[in-house]
Amino acid sequence: MTDTWFNETLYPDWGQRFRFVRQLARVKSPFQDIAVFETDSHGRVLTLDGVVQITERDEFVYQEMLTHVPLLAHGNARNVLIIGAGDGGVLRHVLMHKGVARAVMAEIDGEVIRLSKEFMPGISGDAWNDPRADVIVGDGIDYVKKAPDASFDVIIVDSTDPIGVGEVLFTDEFYRHAARILTPSGLIVNQCGVPFMQADELRDTSLRRKQFFPHVTAYVAAVPTYVGGYMTLGWAGKDASLTQLSVEEITKRAAASGITGAYWSPHVHVASFWLPPYIAKHLPK
Repeated sequence: MTDTWFNETLYPDWGQRFRFVRQLARVKSPFQDIAVFETDSHGRVLTLDGVVQITERDEFVYQEMLTHVPLLAHGNARNVLIIGAGDGGVLRHVLMHKGVARAVMAEIDGEVIRLSKEFMPGISGDAWNDPRADVIVGDGIDYVKKAPDASFDVIIVDSTDPIGVGEVLFTDEFYRHAARILTPSGLIVNQCGVPFMQADELRDTSLRRKQFFPHVTAYVAAVPTYVGGYMTLGWAGKDASLTQLSVEEITKRAAASGITGAYWSPHVHVASFWLPPYIAKHLPK
């Protein structure tokens, strides 16, 4: 029997591959090529245009850090906007926070939602049925343009890299409107790639955000299937103190919300903002 392998296509001269048991789905949507594979090593794997987006085995790292860090740092997030995140994992983790009254999720590609519900239901859990969730299959950029001023406390962008369908989520226009619709203590986070291989992504995105937000930085998470070392999660906010909270304060807030994690912890939360110099040098001064 010949082994069957999926070879990731993110970088032309370096990558990773997964031996898979079978391909569960392969769909060409109006926006991208979507596939779901079953593997022995990582469980089910979702790819978009040949690039790994999420695996059942390590999705908890990304989801926990993309949601618990901004929500607990804010401390009183009632209204949360999620852009992308069609697998439902970010939505599920946002709704773990008792204080969240409304979580709007705008995913442009309904096929990602459909396939995730069918083949990776554990990632979203019961989030789709939570009465606080408002799931929109549509353009998140358009939603942000039309949203009222100061209508969200936190915006979480879970997108692909700034190519193809995800490119518009890294523009000046998007960040201008994001700043407008955030409350005075509001903040936005988004994945900014693996800076060992994608330093331009962190640097360029940070410079764009700096035009519209007084405080721009990043924090890190080690996600095994995002190869190349630490992944950076970009942060832009209106209150610099939110990234400087103590372990004790984060512990208190997490206890009040009932938040625990398999990767996230109060100590990891605080430490994630202490960047290695090779990453920090790409942030604007």
